[in-house]
Amino acid sequence: MKHLLLTSTAAILLPGIVAAACPAVTIADSKGVAAGDQLQQYELGEFNSKAGCELTFAENPAIADLNSQIFGNPALPALADRLPQEPLVIAPYDSIGQYGGQLEALSNATESGTSDFLSIRHTSLVRYADDLQTIVPHVAKSFTWNEDFTQLTVELRKGHKWSDGAPFTSADILFWYNNLMMDTNVIAEAKAYVLAGGEPMDVVALDETTVQFTMKAPKPGFIETFAAQYVQPYQPVHFLGQFHPAISADADAKAQALGYENGYDLIKAYYGNSDWTDTPSPMLTAGDKLAGLPKHTVPTLESHIIVKEDAEGRHLVANPYFFIVDTAGNQLPYINELNETYISDEEVRTLKLLNGEVTYKAQAVNLSSAPVLLEGQEKGGYSISVRPTISMPSVAFNMTHEDEALRAVFNDIRFRTAMSIGINRDEINETVYFGLGTPQQYVGFSPLPDYVDSKWASHEIAFDPARANALLDELGLVDADGDGDRDLPNGDALVLDWQFATQSLSAQLVELVAQNWNDLGVTTNIKEVTSDEYRSAQSANKLDVVSWVVGQPAGAILGDNQLWVPPYSDYFGIRPAMGWGEWMSSNGDAGIEPPAWAKSVAEDIAAYQSSIPGSAEQGEIGARMVEAMTGSLTIIGTVAAPSPIYVSTKLNNVPEFKTSSYEFYRTYPYRATQWWLSE
Repeated sequence: MKHLLLTSTAAILLPGIVAAACPAVTIADSKGVAAGDQLQQYELGEFNSKAGCELTFAENPAIADLNSQIFGNPALPALADRLPQEPLVIAPYDSIGQYGGQLEALSNATESGTSDFLSIRHTSLVRYADDLQTIVPHVAKSFTWNEDFTQLTVELRKGHKWSDGAPFTSADILFWYNNLMMDTNVIAEAKAYVLAGGEPMDVVALDETTVQFTMKAPKPGFIETFAAQYVQPYQPVHFLGQFHPAISADADAKAQALGYENGYDLIKAYYGNSDWTDTPSPMLTAGDKLAGLPKHTVPTLESHIIVKEDAEGRHLVANPYFFIVDTAGNQLPYINELNETYISDEEVRTLKLLNGEVTYKAQAVNLSSAPVLLEGQEKGGYSISVRPTISMPSVAFNMTHEDEALRAVFNDIRFRTAMSIGINRDEINETVYFGLGTPQQYVGFSPLPDYVDSKWASHEIAFDPARANALLDELGLVDADGDGDRDLPNGDALVLDWQFATQSLSAQLVELVAQNWNDLGVTTNIKEVTSDEYRSAQSANKLDVVSWVVGQPAGAILGDNQLWVPPYSDYFGIRPAMGWGEWMSSNGDAGIEPPAWAKSVAEDIAAYQSSIPGSAEQGEIGARMVEAMTGSLTIIGTVAAPSPIYVSTKLNNVPEFKTSSYEFYRTYPYRATQWWLSE
């Protein structure tokens, strides 16, 4: 049975509701209670003190039924035995919510257009508050840096539990770092964010709830990685550890009994071979092995856990051990179930949005769809807000192409300059973005920090087909056979095959850029593919042109070096230099040696991340990075434009987003666990 928990201090009790002695504080109505030391949230003792009360707790009346859907979970103990000793207390935006309902999400496919859905239930040690400036504790109770940013101490919540009721402790963080991130059998090459000065960290447990990260070089951006990305720096050692050969002597035997080759094979079935949290569960990948698995999904700290997954989508139910309560003492989340449907066709997705079949969506809703979506708001029962974005549609040429003739052309700055000034960005802005965007060059940082000369944002973006043609002629890319199209210096036809995915770029934008290049005599053939097809071909170094949305705020760059080190992204982004990346990863034993500027930027980003935030040294390094990267035109920007956000009118407590972007991990700052659904 659903029930409404009222914001009034004169509570009306419905069946299953426990009276709360504390005022039901919201952001809209503080009821005279002082704000917490952390934006929009309190630690339990702090709330009790400021509200002059003792918070009592209530649970979702459907939680036992939801728990019964979680394969392998035991019957539930009392709520007091499921919450931490000091749960996090959050003030909802507008109202204390109503339990129940199902949020309908829409994605392109598994691991394609799914990050806005993932971010609804996401947890990490910390998060950005919705001002997108303040980092506040989340799973962690607190975090503390030493003076030179070489040691981070994290305190966890006593009594915190995984979704199956097992204790969550510092051992789970050590397992994540030492046995997953630093074990080459699981992750072949350590991620840059888990290193400092290129070296592993020393991660130790001071006790069951205190973890200390000690670094060989300052890394103030380390905590930011957890605030703004999908990274979850903990995994359940009680579950995955039993299959890890370094932890359990019979790990391989246990895995083999379940039909896997060894323990690592089984761990990859649950955890994948990366830290990306969208790895399909064994429900989708185990096949005949599924019946024998001890659990269908990895136990989680997130607000919801997967209970069904197939090629059509995923279904999740509320985590009965979730660690957050509202100011009336109600355990979150309010929404019982999350349902995700995969639709690869953009037109079909738009039709579902128009029909009101979706509760919330931001990712892969292109601005070109905004007029029809705006027109259909009242009939479809939803609202559309158009918000700024951080990343920008960008293109690049394969700098380490297997075809040496094409590689030579792509590596010539004259070619990249010609192709940049051959793009009519003003036309793209008017046609695709209704004049709402800003033509811009790719500069790495978004927005551009004060310490970087603003000239780089307009570097080589003025539409100048005459100069572009002259540069191409100078390169020897002339029409040798008289067919009207340019040829390579060796006589072969110059043809660009451009595969793109609408998860990231509007088809209309791609068509306009391709037409601009065709007008220069550079034959450009475009083909829409799925995100998975694009990423697979890009990683195999099989593409001529690569394209995705790219950009990061300065804070994120403190913890993430990917935009500045070849190949310039991970599997999910834009990677124009696979061979350079291989050379750098192998210390020159394989791949293709990068140019001097690329090596210097890789050195600079390491120095940038170790520098004190806001210092003159950091500014000098950042300016130098932009000059080298943007001056090379290895990645070419198009138009920075806003993006639509779709919200059903039945969804409550949703604030206006400051940005529609992946770079602060979608909804994570906006506390989706306090969203609730009207009847």
